[in-house]
Amino acid sequence: MVWKHDRVSGADGKPRCGWVSDDPLYQEYHDMEWGRPLRDDRALFELLTLEGCQAGLSWITVLRKREHYRKVYDGFDPEKIARYRPAKLERLLLDPGIIRHKGKIAASVTNAQAYLDLPKTDGSFSKFLWSFVDGKPRKNRPKTLKDVPARTAESDAMSKALQKRGFKFVGSTICYAFMQASGMVDDHVAGCHCAKE
Repeated sequence: MVWKHDRVSGADGKPRCGWVSDDPLYQEYHDMEWGRPLRDDRALFELLTLEGCQAGLSWITVLRKREHYRKVYDGFDPEKIARYRPAKLERLLLDPGIIRHKGKIAASVTNAQAYLDLPKTDGSFSKFLWSFVDGKPRKNRPKTLKDVPARTAESDAMSKALQKRGFKFVGSTICYAFMQASGMVDDHVAGCHCAKE
């Protein structure tokens, strides 16, 4: 997540976290999804996949492509993605509707396979991921965007655990952005209208 200003207001006059632009899609994502607890296994898999695709880019780039990702990635069904063959990966690599990065596309298959193996040892994907915050959302309420870390001890631990289980593109910074997006940590800055809810 790229942090620029502390707060921004949309056309509706609501103060928001400063990483949100005046793009209505971004504002809706911020207001309705980011920082809200997500516990569905498949939705968490989708989010982790997209966070990995975002590495090195801005989140709005991925957000604008999310619906197309859902279409070409079979609704982020891990069972289907785990069986993708080279011909499917080539088609994805040529698709301008997604981020055409060979490593990230290959990682989506590896991660789907790792996801399917995970319940055998750790219970549900959700239970495994939420264990890094003891199953409860952490509300941090930073005063400014400068007070928001890029990584934490918990995201370091999540990253190591995911990598140990075979996941790719799950560095600590990606994991922290994932934790923020999935509501494991709530980093809405003080003064953001979502922080008051």
